[in-house]
Amino acid sequence: MEAQDFNIILATDSYKITHYKQYPPNVSQIYSYFECRCKKGSPFSEVVFFGLQYLLKKYLTGHVVTEEKIQQAKVFYQMHFRQTVFDEDGWRKILETYDGRLPIRIKAIPEGRIVPRGNVLFTVENTDPDFFWLTNYVETMLVQMWYPITVATVSREFKKILAKHLKATTGSTEGLESMLHDFGYRGVSSQESAALGGAAHLVNFCSTDTVAGLLMVQHFYTCPMAGFSIPAAEHRYILLLSQFQHFKFDTNIKFIVLL
Repeated sequence: MEAQDFNIILATDSYKITHYKQYPPNVSQIYSYFECRCKKGSPFSEVVFFGLQYLLKKYLTGHVVTEEKIQQAKVFYQMHFRQTVFDEDGWRKILETYDGRLPIRIKAIPEGRIVPRGNVLFTVENTDPDFFWLTNYVETMLVQMWYPITVATVSREFKKILAKHLKATTGSTEGLESMLHDFGYRGVSSQESAALGGAAHLVNFCSTDTVAGLLMVQHFYTCPMAGFSIPAAEHRYILLLSQFQHFKFDTNIKFIVLL
């Protein structure tokens, strides 16, 4: 889905649509926080925070509420709930008062920071008392942070293992940043998953074939080129070469055989 087609009013769990009616009277401020929790006995004692900037810039920044999107949501939720529960007036007030910008404040630790699990990674609060219900309305989207955080954290654990054995066998960690190559583009569920996961891997390593992650980092993190690859061969190519015994390689190109 392109950013211009994205409707923030529809980007939530259905049950949150009626929450604006369920808060006690005189509520004016909602303050929420996000943390990574692990089961007892988990091998992960620390997490790598990454990915929030992408979500904020792509989905939550700027004039995200329009009259067209309000009308789209109104029709959708009427059909979905089979009754009138949508807060049309509340969303139109955001449009009229803030020109469609969301009156919320999000504070976060720096991306790439390594923190012990259980600590607050970012907070969300409303900046206008009339929109206290908006703080947790955006929770659904923000909780998707679990994916880039998980990829960055697991990638770091691999890096620690590689560093340990590299130092034990060579006496140094030279070249460590290139020792785990990402081919995750083909193994995820969507283009956006490839971008988020590929970018999260680049927090720890600079070796990748996941172009989507590189493009995301270029656009949302202003990094001209975060990862590198080389010309390489695949199975089909090697099998083809085996049929031609007199084939001559171009000695100016280095190949890696991927097995």
